[in-house]
Amino acid sequence: MPEPSLQPVQPVPSVQPVQPAAIDYRPPPDEGLDVVFVDDDIVVVVKPAGLLSVPGRGEARADCLAARVQRRWPDALIVHRLDMATSGLLVLGRGADMQRALSVAFADRRVDKRYEAWVQGLVAADEGEVDLPLITDWPRRPRQMVCFEHGKPSLTRYRVLERDRNGNSDSAPLPGLIGRTRVSLEPVTGRSHQLRVHLLALGHPIVGDELYGPEPAPSTRMMLHAAELSLPHPRTGERLRLSSPVPF
Repeated sequence: MPEPSLQPVQPVPSVQPVQPAAIDYRPPPDEGLDVVFVDDDIVVVVKPAGLLSVPGRGEARADCLAARVQRRWPDALIVHRLDMATSGLLVLGRGADMQRALSVAFADRRVDKRYEAWVQGLVAADEGEVDLPLITDWPRRPRQMVCFEHGKPSLTRYRVLERDRNGNSDSAPLPGLIGRTRVSLEPVTGRSHQLRVHLLALGHPIVGDELYGPEPAPSTRMMLHAAELSLPHPRTGERLRLSSPVPF
């Protein structure tokens, strides 16, 4: 049966996210590391949703992915970060030299990243780009925002994987949006909160996003996962292609 035609869903820039209350940090229990790749130079693990990548301020936020990895490999140093609410592949270099080599690869855009997400509403186009400059929204940090005057160039490519007209978004939907869409996301640049802000600007915030949703989201987690990484090995230059199953 042919898929029913989808009417374009218009962005709703007039709807502003509500300032959230301070987040009570409750990291998931340490049930062991999900190790995807390890050798003498690099460690790649899967960060669970709800866990900080690096320590936050104060002893209550000391538990993080980096600390858990370092209990097993004390020389492992974080190379990049994922938002606390995001799950997926995270890279650490073993020792300062390997950390530096990997950081340069990320900065030079020699690392390809692919995420998957459920977003609110039915995305009209099968694929496209969001090319909007981003800057920190200082009065409401850690939020980021689109700013054409001072923002840094930011580019995200997206592709629709599935449209669910009747799906329960597990989150308070924006007015006028029905259903949800599973999308594949490729951030060409790596700005803070880039995927979250670009999808909000597109009119389709990520399901369960407590920071950029229209109101506090009741979902058990934000539906965003770092699913694939392709990067040069920091010592040999050999291309590593790594993946993590999407847990939602």
